[in-house]
Amino acid sequence: MKKGLLIALGVVVIVVLVVALAFGGTYNNLVTKEEGVNSAWSQVENVYQRRLDLVPNLVATVKGYAAHEKETLQNVIEARSKISKMNISSDVLNNPDSLAKFQEAQTQLTSALSRLLVVVEQYPDLKASQNFLALQTQLEGTENRITVERKRFNEAAQDFNAFRRQFPNVVVANFMGFKSKVYFQADQDAKTAPQVKF
Repeated sequence: MKKGLLIALGVVVIVVLVVALAFGGTYNNLVTKEEGVNSAWSQVENVYQRRLDLVPNLVATVKGYAAHEKETLQNVIEARSKISKMNISSDVLNNPDSLAKFQEAQTQLTSALSRLLVVVEQYPDLKASQNFLALQTQLEGTENRITVERKRFNEAAQDFNAFRRQFPNVVVANFMGFKSKVYFQADQDAKTAPQVKF
């Protein structure tokens, strides 16, 4: 009788150990993948901050040439100000509404900057200015970086979400409070092809 009890107890201990190791391994993988998402998000924030840092220099350079374009310059300043006042934390990664607000504010700044660059076309001296050319090059590079980092963020979020949804990972994720990550989406205007007229 004792031998049978010891065998049963040994089997229970082995099963508990296997479940604990599987749970721990899944938890550790979720943590690693979530940190990958957080790291990708910090890079997105980094390139958006770079753009915000360039805007005052761009506005100051243009202001000297195009003083009467106050409305366009003011739109850029207001869009930048709105973004800099936003309280962005890692909570935005789990909240589609917060990410949408963040994305909308970034879209407004992109739009204002685009209008500013259209205004610049009217000022040949400004277009030839070395300061402006350097700023424009940095801004274009930053926009490319934003695109790359958003893509990397979406890839990290997809990797995390796919792992989180797999069984038995979903059980551990729900038990430990790991939420799915939201993705950056294309702007609504991006669905409409621009019309080019000559």
